[in-house]
Amino acid sequence: MEYLLTEFLNFLQIEKNAAANTVASYQNDLTRYLKFLKERGVTEIRQTRPSDILALIETLRSVDYAPSSTARNLSAIRTFHRFLARENYVEQDPTTDISFPKLSKYLPDTLSQFEIERILAQPDVTTPKGLRDKAMLEMLYAAGLRVSELIALRLSDLFFSDGFIRVFGKGSKERIVPIGEQAIYFTEQYLKTVRPSQARPGSGDYIFLSHLGKKLTRMGLWLILRGYVVEAGIAKKVSPHTFRHSFATHLIEGGADLRAVQEMLGHADISSTQIYTHLDREYIKEVHRNFHPRERRPEKSSI
Repeated sequence: MEYLLTEFLNFLQIEKNAAANTVASYQNDLTRYLKFLKERGVTEIRQTRPSDILALIETLRSVDYAPSSTARNLSAIRTFHRFLARENYVEQDPTTDISFPKLSKYLPDTLSQFEIERILAQPDVTTPKGLRDKAMLEMLYAAGLRVSELIALRLSDLFFSDGFIRVFGKGSKERIVPIGEQAIYFTEQYLKTVRPSQARPGSGDYIFLSHLGKKLTRMGLWLILRGYVVEAGIAKKVSPHTFRHSFATHLIEGGADLRAVQEMLGHADISSTQIYTHLDREYIKEVHRNFHPRERRPEKSSI
């Protein structure tokens, strides 16, 4: 069974061009799955029955797995078995007649524009670290980037004279994202005055570097942001991804086209973008009151 798992992971990596994090997630979920099957006496994958998969669902529920984690596990299992059937490693797919639970769309946490401004105002741009952090946070919000996308940005991905950057998202898919003047200004200042002194022979052309000259890590960025959130006096639980959610929400609140936001976020399916259409109800009501012709109070009659 381990051989078949290796074949599947190679398929994801080579033929589907899946991101390293995606492959690692499949590997973890399916390794757990195969171990569970062995504990039930299943030594060959073709022996797997629907009852084995249903038993795994119950086990995950009994240990209080989050519904999203359970759904991710089951999605990995279904994709794995479909691959095995398609490649003729097995004759039947045991997941065919299993109803997989559907998760309701959740509304991501967002920050108001005022809260974003509070956080962006915290870095001390008179210091090398503060200028780097200011450039990073401005870039994160200006382009709605994922953490992995921000820390992977290279000098060759900047096209500031044209007002955009190149981003490589999930599955190494390339997209072009517009970038605003604030992000451009502070990033250019960082590149001119700070990065040259941070760079080392092994730094490559990554834009944002640690004080040791290494590519910044996901955890490093999270800790940097967390410090500024505390300094800004914001009690919400804020992560770098919160900036991405806020970017999308603020664009749509401002009247941006959903398809344009989808393109900027790098969503393959517009349904992933539609969760950002949850405009505040009071805001919508206010717009209706101000602009709908039948909401205007009639002028007092002179009769």
